[in-house]
Amino acid sequence: MRPITINNGFSKAAAAACLCGFAALANAGDTLSKIRETQTITIAHREASMPFSYLDDNKKPVGYAVDLCLKFAEAVRRELKLARLDVRYLPVTPSTRIAAIVEGKADLECGSTTNNAERRKQVSFTIPHFVAAARMVVRADSGIRNWSDLRDKRVVTTKGTTAVKLLNDRDKVRSLGLKLIEGRDHAESFGMVEKGEAEAFPMDDVLLFGLRANAQNPTGFVVVGDALSAEPYAVMMRKDDIPFKTLIDREMGRIIHEGEIYKLYDKWFKSPIPPKGINMNMPMGHLLRDVLRFPTDKVGD
Repeated sequence: MRPITINNGFSKAAAAACLCGFAALANAGDTLSKIRETQTITIAHREASMPFSYLDDNKKPVGYAVDLCLKFAEAVRRELKLARLDVRYLPVTPSTRIAAIVEGKADLECGSTTNNAERRKQVSFTIPHFVAAARMVVRADSGIRNWSDLRDKRVVTTKGTTAVKLLNDRDKVRSLGLKLIEGRDHAESFGMVEKGEAEAFPMDDVLLFGLRANAQNPTGFVVVGDALSAEPYAVMMRKDDIPFKTLIDREMGRIIHEGEIYKLYDKWFKSPIPPKGINMNMPMGHLLRDVLRFPTDKVGD
């Protein structure tokens, strides 16, 4: 039996103790000392980023990135020689996930966060566990097949994500006269396309496939458009905490070199997953295979 225990939330007293007793340690970037003292690691997770980090029918965080972070937690427990290590979960959104790490509310962010130069000014990342391409989901009967078909259309983007920057960098917002609207999270953004409130939702392709597979009528939607970018997803942690990052990088390297990463990938991308038993049937792409052949946290932007 694994000596990690799970707690889905903080009591008010425990939260106060953490804030008062360990804020200085967190701000100093001494994550391992904080974990040793509290015997607790806090994992920030997403609620609707299938299959990376989302909630099952029991409101429990599950997913590909969550499984990886539980392996990291076990590696921390072994390193600190703790008899047990509590795992607590903190839900975050695209607009709150970076602050949760920077402010010491969570030790790891396990979701679908892109490692890029702008974010590395505030946080650190380990080796990528996925490489996605930015495309868009539209209704199958919309007639939209590429970006040029979006002229004067309503396009929804999730607040706090990189989609708007990608569209602006390629001059698609101005040249196509796009009408941009925002969703609070990916589920809300996809829902706007479902309800006809937006014609397209651009986002990393794997997230779109997951939202599509989980829709009431999956065949009513298609993922289309030339790839705007390659997005390397990686687990996020506090910046300039070298001992903690070294430990996480070492464990990620072990997971890759011993082949565990391929088993996890098959579990979440090529097999039925909760809560509806959907199967994304998504083979591992060549970009991710290259990353796993030569693992590094130094990715291009």
